[in-house]
Amino acid sequence: MNEETPTMSETNTPPAAVLTRHADAETCSDPSSVITLLADSDGTTGGFTSYRSTFTRGGAGAPAHFHTRATELFFVIKGALQVLVGEEVTVLKEGDFLAVPPHTPHAFAAAPGCEADVLFVFTPGMGRFDYLRLLGRVMRGEADPKEIAESSERFDNHYVDSPAWRAALEGSA
Repeated sequence: MNEETPTMSETNTPPAAVLTRHADAETCSDPSSVITLLADSDGTTGGFTSYRSTFTRGGAGAPAHFHTRATELFFVIKGALQVLVGEEVTVLKEGDFLAVPPHTPHAFAAAPGCEADVLFVFTPGMGRFDYLRLLGRVMRGEADPKEIAESSERFDNHYVDSPAWRAALEGSA
């Protein structure tokens, strides 16, 4: 090893493993999905944030947006998820994986006529659980939607207009 690369014994103790038991996981729900909060960056030394969303048949996901600091990873556990990446709309099916890099507009929803069960991971992580809780409150009519716009920098969630996503949603209605 060169002098600039520390060995494990020269560095701090490695981060602890993260385990979230299903029975202990917090859930947030709204009319179109149930979100199971798995690991936020606070408990992962900032390495990642992860949650699982189960969408109802045709359930809404997220409108077109991008992140400036994180790559968002999608893994479809079951069902099908319609996604926008840039200006392309496609459907992810069971077992499909997608990584969306920073600054790339994207959106998602359960594919038309389908349910979807999806694992999401953000890396590097940042505290997003409060954002997911806020989304649930807005969807249930318990919070003002402008709180989402006001939190865009805090949660690195920047909404954009996407004619391609609007057309995809109109075509599935």
